[in-house]
Amino acid sequence: MQDDTFHDALIERDPATGLSSDPATGHPRPPRREFKARGSFVTRCGGCHLPQLNCLCPYRVTATSEARVWLLTHPLEHFKPTNTGRLIGDVLPDTEVFTWYRTVPDERLLALLADSRYAPFVIFPDDQPDYADRVVSMESVAERQQGGRIPVFIILDGTWRQARRIFRKSPYLDRLPVLPLATERLTRYRLRKPASAAHLCTAEVAIELLRQAGDAQAAEVLDDYFDAFNDSYAASRGHEKLEAPTAAMWRLLMRREPGREV
Repeated sequence: MQDDTFHDALIERDPATGLSSDPATGHPRPPRREFKARGSFVTRCGGCHLPQLNCLCPYRVTATSEARVWLLTHPLEHFKPTNTGRLIGDVLPDTEVFTWYRTVPDERLLALLADSRYAPFVIFPDDQPDYADRVVSMESVAERQQGGRIPVFIILDGTWRQARRIFRKSPYLDRLPVLPLATERLTRYRLRKPASAAHLCTAEVAIELLRQAGDAQAAEVLDDYFDAFNDSYAASRGHEKLEAPTAAMWRLLMRREPGREV
């Protein structure tokens, strides 16, 4: 959830219908004006979506966690190579990604919200009085987990303006508890300019939630993967090839290949 300074987007068309397709499900959607901007013509890796100059794929490591992450993503975020939500899915294979449309809720998301196995929490600031009765703390996550349910962090993936719109315009979220992220972490994200250093990007929000929920190893892997992404993309913007892995990259390589000499 960051302020948006530039867009790198291409809208994919369904060859059978000519309609744009939903990035998360592939289902046809009404056509919209496609746009391109800075970075549109960069040769990118089909796996990590980063410029091939500094491909991130060698550093991809998967992890497991007791808590789950579901991303409710603004449509435009899917097409931004600087979006960090996809990093969560790279590290945590159980991550679910849903595209947000104001008038057409994702039926699969609605079904999962009704599934008693899960205890979903909407991650959002507690800065408005009209939903104060829904605000809970991380202790509620532990209580649900002790009761045999799987905690789910629903992260609204978009700019702060988009996230607030998703929160306010999604009636199916109204009955869910709201979990504000309490952390002293300042953002290390360098690819978009935040309004405040306290505004974390989507991956950083997930890292802190996992850490506080007790999924320390998953948080560490995602944090290193985020740093590797951050450094790789920043270098590519300057047309610079990283000649040696960073400290975070080395840690990821060691997880991929235990016993590898540094």
